[in-house]
Amino acid sequence: MEKGLTRYIWSNTYKQQIWILLIVAASMVPYFLSFDLPKRIVNGPIQGEGFETAEATQRFFAIAFNLPFIGPIDLFSGFELNRVEMLMALSTVFLGLVVLNGLFKFYINTYKGRLGERMLRRIRFELVDRVLRFPPVQFKRVKSAEIATMIKDEVEPLGGFTGDAFVQPALLGGQALTALVFIVIQNFWLGMIAASIVCVQAVIIPRMRRRLLELGRERQLTARQLSGRVSEIVDGIHTIHGHDTTNLERADIASRLGIIFQIRYDLYQWKFMVKFINNFLAQVTPFLFYAIGGYLALQGRLDIGQLVAVIAAYKDLPGPLKELIDWDQARQDVQIKYAQVVEQFDVEGLVAPHVHSVVTDPVPRLSEALVITNLVLSDDSGARLLHRTSLDVQPDETVAILGQNGSGGEALAEALGRILWPEAGRITIGGKDLLDIPESVTGRRISFVASDTYFFSGSLRDNLLYGLKHAPLTQAQYQGEDQRKFKRKLLEALRSGNPALDLNSDWIDYGSAGASGPDDLLKVIRPVLDAVTISQDIFDLALRSQVDTDAHQTLTDRIVEVRQALRRRLSEEDLGHIVAPFEADAYNRQATVGENLLFGTMKKPMNPQILATHPYFRRIISETGLGAHLYEMGLEIAENAVELFRDLPPDHPFFQQLTFMSADDIPAYENLLQKLQGTTIDKASASERSAIIRLSFSYIEPRHRFGLLTQKLMDEIVEARRQFYANIPADLSAAIERHDAQRFTASTSLMDNVLFGRLSLQEVDTTERIRAITRSVFAELGLEDHVLSIGLDFEVGSQGRRLTNVQRQKLNLARALLKRSDYFIFNRPLSALDQRAQDLIVTHVMQDLHKDGQRPAIIWVLPNAHVSELFDRILVFDNGNLVESGRFEELATTNGMFKQLLS
Repeated sequence: MEKGLTRYIWSNTYKQQIWILLIVAASMVPYFLSFDLPKRIVNGPIQGEGFETAEATQRFFAIAFNLPFIGPIDLFSGFELNRVEMLMALSTVFLGLVVLNGLFKFYINTYKGRLGERMLRRIRFELVDRVLRFPPVQFKRVKSAEIATMIKDEVEPLGGFTGDAFVQPALLGGQALTALVFIVIQNFWLGMIAASIVCVQAVIIPRMRRRLLELGRERQLTARQLSGRVSEIVDGIHTIHGHDTTNLERADIASRLGIIFQIRYDLYQWKFMVKFINNFLAQVTPFLFYAIGGYLALQGRLDIGQLVAVIAAYKDLPGPLKELIDWDQARQDVQIKYAQVVEQFDVEGLVAPHVHSVVTDPVPRLSEALVITNLVLSDDSGARLLHRTSLDVQPDETVAILGQNGSGGEALAEALGRILWPEAGRITIGGKDLLDIPESVTGRRISFVASDTYFFSGSLRDNLLYGLKHAPLTQAQYQGEDQRKFKRKLLEALRSGNPALDLNSDWIDYGSAGASGPDDLLKVIRPVLDAVTISQDIFDLALRSQVDTDAHQTLTDRIVEVRQALRRRLSEEDLGHIVAPFEADAYNRQATVGENLLFGTMKKPMNPQILATHPYFRRIISETGLGAHLYEMGLEIAENAVELFRDLPPDHPFFQQLTFMSADDIPAYENLLQKLQGTTIDKASASERSAIIRLSFSYIEPRHRFGLLTQKLMDEIVEARRQFYANIPADLSAAIERHDAQRFTASTSLMDNVLFGRLSLQEVDTTERIRAITRSVFAELGLEDHVLSIGLDFEVGSQGRRLTNVQRQKLNLARALLKRSDYFIFNRPLSALDQRAQDLIVTHVMQDLHKDGQRPAIIWVLPNAHVSELFDRILVFDNGNLVESGRFEELATTNGMFKQLLS
């Protein structure tokens, strides 16, 4: 990276800087004229100079020159104006100069802002580009939060300074110099006074601000370290809780915040001290002007117009001078920041830019052997991981690597995946060093999978297809205004040094996955998901998810058919009783009272609290008399719950069945019952009524079994439901999606849509049984792939944390298998699974990758030797050395390490 910030800015923006400097130079002319014009107005029309008689006139806007060797040239004689007309004309010119100076400032500032934003965009992109090219070992030395903070926050001032780097000193210096020259022209001694004060400010203030710069640098470093520490706490929160070190972390954070506080407090003290001195020096000059200038005016050595002009000119001097001093401080500050950025991002061993070049054409298959020659591997501390090892892997060969953890096999796999760079020796394909081969080849034709996983925020589908998004293969089509916006966006990206890549284009390499396009992509995804045994997990995620009806219209249009097929299947298997369907004119005993009353689902942002306070809902509850009944029912629920559970410990399993009340609520309801004893609903307060009725809304008779739900009360609830929907207002109708057996309910899950009812609470293991039957029904109707597609829309969360560790490892393996590479390197990719599950997936992968005429090379670091017979060759490592190599039959008959591992 360029070491000097000024050179970096000039090399990237010199054309724009020259243009804006020319504009600044042109702006000095009207700026100077705006100083001289007040003197002419005061001395001329106001004091009457040149207008000694009432009829006297003067010429306005006369254009004439007196050139050497040529003489006077009169281009325009101007207009003859009297005293009042001249006053109005000069005032109008003054107003015009004010507007012109404002327009110059507007253009200069907006041009500087655009220039700065372009440079900020350029440097941020360049830093991220360098992060993408960091050598692997660098990521063990830096914290991601600190890098993100530097790119996001610490380079922000660099963009703002770019527009000011050359323009600001020229503009402010020009304005200050113009004002100072004008004062000197009016009176030499007043000019010298102003110049002296300027010199004092220019010397003292920058020296005092050096301490501010040091404090600013310390604040930046400590804030960056705090960001990194907070990131560590978030990432290691389970370790912190597991070892009871939360107070240690609090102490650490408090200590860091104390250091930051002291630095910031010192910064404030110095900042306002410098400001006080600067303001004092700026105010001393007007005092001298009034005192000395007034004295000279009284002596007749300085006219009033000149004094007014000098004072007016000086009013425009401290501002540019102060801003010029601020600019110098900002220059030093951003230079320090830039130096820190260079220190962090200018690392040795960066990946060459050509390795990351964009390639849209299909990459030919790797038909040469993978050759390892005298390979030596070490970790970043210098510990030897693999001693001199030489071997080769043919394009269609399968190799199993065995050995204890740390024996060298894992390090070899990481080297093949370019995660660990060799200390000595080479890894080549076709005579080319693996590290010099472009990622367009290694990222497509070689796949590396380890046990550690990372998933970006987004859907399962986005992360699964991430390994196919190499380049924009199909450009997005824009029309009309969108096309013009895209062209402007593209042009601006090029001006900022960013690549002309459209994120909205289709980046998925369908051919690499064996598909012809997006329509048949799911057909190639499905076998891969089955191979790693994650299809069932994704199916379950789909059942728990809400469905985008626009994206999955085929399934939603056939939901009635699915419901009918499920009913038939349950009836055939004598399980019809495990689902209680929703019926418009009947009470569902397996659902809560609230669900029966609403008979639908609420759309966001509607929720039970908002519904309960809606005037229409409260009116229906009151008119039907249901409110009093639910209040009485809630009192009995509270009495039963308090009596049965108040003596139980908070972690008792019975509380898991008590859905309407937690262990912490028991004391509160006990006190509330004592207060409301003998109190009717009319005498209870609104909050008390709400607390009691809320209990009845969550009540399910077959589950809680308090014997409170009579047939009469159930009929009243159904009647209240009918009245509620009879004249429901538009706002509630739009917020509630009513149950309808003939259509899909978008605001609830797919499973609820299929059941269209509630599972019986008297049966055991109903959830697992119904899921198995539901999947079978979807398969019979040819909708299983549609359900799988819904599951692929599941949002995985930050770093994929909404998935289990087992699911993440399976998905990580599936992502690599989907690329159909020529070389697959698997470094214990399924360590979170039990041995039986690992062996099953290994068998599936070996069979699936070697069918239909395909035979890629597979290098698999296995946790044990049980499935090693599936491979063509077995490599056994021990203490960083390759100790055995051969076929399964050969090594099994020799008395070596492999035989020990096999046993």
